[in-house]
Amino acid sequence: MKKELTREQYLDLYYYMRLNRAVEDMMVKLFRQNKIVGGLYSSLGQEAISVGTAYALEKKDWLAPMIRNIGALLVKGVRPRDVFMQHMAKYDSPTKGKDGTSHFGDLDNLHIVSPISMLGDLIPVMTGVAMAGRYLGQKIVAMTWIGDGGSSTGVFHEGLNFAAVQKAPFVLILENNLWAYSTPVRKQVPLENLADRAKAYGIDSYIVDGNDVVAVFSTAKEAVERARAGEGPILIEAKSFRRMGHAQHDPAEYVPKEMRAYWEARDPIALYEKFLTGEKLLDAKGRKEIEERINTLLAEERDFAENSPMPPPEFAETGVYCTGDDCHKIRAKWERPIAEVTPPRSSVEAVWTVPGFGSGKGSGGAHAPIHFGDTPPAEERSASERKPANTGKPAMKVTTKTASKKTVKTPAASASRKARR
Repeated sequence: MKKELTREQYLDLYYYMRLNRAVEDMMVKLFRQNKIVGGLYSSLGQEAISVGTAYALEKKDWLAPMIRNIGALLVKGVRPRDVFMQHMAKYDSPTKGKDGTSHFGDLDNLHIVSPISMLGDLIPVMTGVAMAGRYLGQKIVAMTWIGDGGSSTGVFHEGLNFAAVQKAPFVLILENNLWAYSTPVRKQVPLENLADRAKAYGIDSYIVDGNDVVAVFSTAKEAVERARAGEGPILIEAKSFRRMGHAQHDPAEYVPKEMRAYWEARDPIALYEKFLTGEKLLDAKGRKEIEERINTLLAEERDFAENSPMPPPEFAETGVYCTGDDCHKIRAKWERPIAEVTPPRSSVEAVWTVPGFGSGKGSGGAHAPIHFGDTPPAEERSASERKPANTGKPAMKVTTKTASKKTVKTPAASASRKARR
C-alpha cells in the first residue's frame, strides 16, 4: 500500500469496508432469525474490491452491481435500511417487497442499474449506458463487475467486444475469487491471468491485488479517468478469494482448509488497519469511534427495516409492467447541443476501402489474399494473373453477378465462405 490519498480518503475507504462487513453480518443474523425471505450472498474477504472500485467513480457515473457488491452500493449512497428491507421483502423497500434479494437500482439520483441474474448480461447493458452518456455529452463512465466463472459466458465476450469496437467509456471489474460456485478457476480457464482475455479485443487491462484497497482504488481511478478521456473500455482483474460458500445454503466444504486459512490471514480489513496504524492515520480511539458510528447507524436502520410493513395483497397485481409516465419518468438529459448529433453536422462520409485490408498472413504463415466487391472482373485481368498455382489440383473459379459487374471469387474465398456456413 502506498501513501497517496488524503487522510479523509483513507478513512473513507476504511469506513465503507467496515460498513460493508457489518451490514452483511447483520443480514446473517436476520437470515438465521428467518426474517430474510430471499437468498443471501456474502462478500466476506472481497470488501476491498467493491469499495475501492466504486470509490473511484464520480457522482455522475453509473454502476451496476452484482450480488457480492453491497459495498459498491453503500459507497454510491444506498442506505443500509434499503438493503435490509429489500432482502426482507418489505413494502418500504426499493422494489416495494417484490424482490427478496439485490435486484434493485436507482436511475434518477444514484445512477444505479439493477443487477441481472444472468451472468455477464450487465456488460452489454452498461456498455449501452456508457455510449448513451457519451451521445448526450455527459462525459460519464459506466462500471460493472463479473466473477471468474461469469467471464466464461458468451455474453461476457460479446459484450466486451461490443464495448471495444464502440470505444465505450466502460470499466469492467473481473473479481477472480478462485471459485465459480464449486468449480476452481484452474478447471474452467487455461490462463494464469484472466486479464489476458482483454487482448483479444484490443483493449488494455490491469491486474491488482483485490485485498489491497488502496491498490484497488488507485488502479480503478486510473482506469476510470482513461475511459473518461476517450481511451475506450478497460478490464481490471482483481485477485481475491471467496471465503464463504456461494450463498448461505452452501457450506463450501469443497474448499481445501489450507487455502481458506491462507486467505483468512490476508483479510483486507485487517491488512488495511495495519497500514493505517503504521502510517499514523488510525489509532485505537479512531477505530472505536468508527465502530460506534457504524453500530449506531445499523441499529437504527435495522429497526426501521423490521418495523416496515409487508406489502398488501392487492399490491401483487400492480407494477408488473411499466405503463409510462405514471410508472416513472425518464427523459434524456442533454448536455450538448442536439444539432451535433443530427444531420448534417453528424453526417459521416461513406468509405468503401479499409486501410490494412487486402492481404495478410494466415495463422499457418501462408499468404492469405482477401477479395472484396471491387476485385477487377475476370476479363480485365491478364492470363498470368488468372493462372492458378501448381498445386496438383484442378483450379476452381466461381463467378457471381452483381448489379453492375462480375466478381471473381478465389478458391480461398470460397473455402472461407463454406467454413462460415
